[in-house]
Amino acid sequence: MPSKGKIPTVKNEAQYEALREKGYSKEKSARIANTPDAGKKGGKAEKYEEWSKRDLYRKAKEVDIPSRSTMNKKQLINALRNH
Repeated sequence: MPSKGKIPTVKNEAQYEALREKGYSKEKSARIANTPDAGKKGGKAEKYEEWSKRDLYRKAKEVDIPSRSTMNKKQLINALRNH
């Protein structure tokens, strides 16, 4: 069992450290650095502004953003970007 405060193993240590230096939390930095494509650029997904509110809500539900049901489209976008 890992000790309290110990960072989890990360796949992309350089990216993890860069995110921590930018002020991201340990949890968020580890989550980003452990994605399958950590450190790679790309992605051809539409910008959130082009998504419907319904699709934004579904994504917010998927990543478990609290109070999503009371948010408007702009707030959902902001919450998703800062989660």
